Amino acid sequence: MILFIHGFGSSGHSFKAELVKKRFKDQGVLSPSLSYVPDLAIDTLREIIELFLKRGEDVYLMGSSLGGFYATYLSDLYGLKSVLINPAVNAPKTLTRAIPQAMNYYDESSFEWRQSHVDMLKKYDIMPKDQKNLLLMLQKGDDVLDYKEALEKLKDAHLILEEGGAHHFDGFEDHLEDIRNFFEL
Repeated sequence: MILFIHGFGSSGHSFKAELVKKRFKDQGVLSPSLSYVPDLAIDTLREIIELFLKRGEDVYLMGSSLGGFYATYLSDLYGLKSVLINPAVNAPKTLTRAIPQAMNYYDESSFEWRQSHVDMLKKYDIMPKDQKNLLLMLQKGDDVLDYKEALEKLKDAHLILEEGGAHHFDGFEDHLEDIRNFFEL
């Protein structure tokens, strides 16, 4: 089972999530719309992972932006392979700039983003022990995050690094076979 973790202000119905659902339908893909409250999001993801592991199923993670931050933490916690797409490796610092109001890009609603939410993120800001479980996908043209921060923090991860691009990762669909190979599916 592949668990796709969306980014900040996004949903389980994002463009990338829908592509992954179509391409990997044989493996099964879950892409829940998560709470913007970090502790609630992590609790939901842990419950899903533990349910599938308890059933003896393989679990693979894929996360975009903040979802990549969460996937890094969960990959380390459970020893799972994870694909990180332009991950927010310094989410507590990066998301401080979203205080006090953030937007949900799925339905264009807004929500209150507080310092207490940023403080929750700090608990999940880890240096992963086994970076060989990680496939880091970066585009230098990311207009939201500095790709060099991810390169520095995750220097032992498998790497796809491209010139140009954007935060949403232009041409993501062109790498679905690379992801399949990384997961050894």
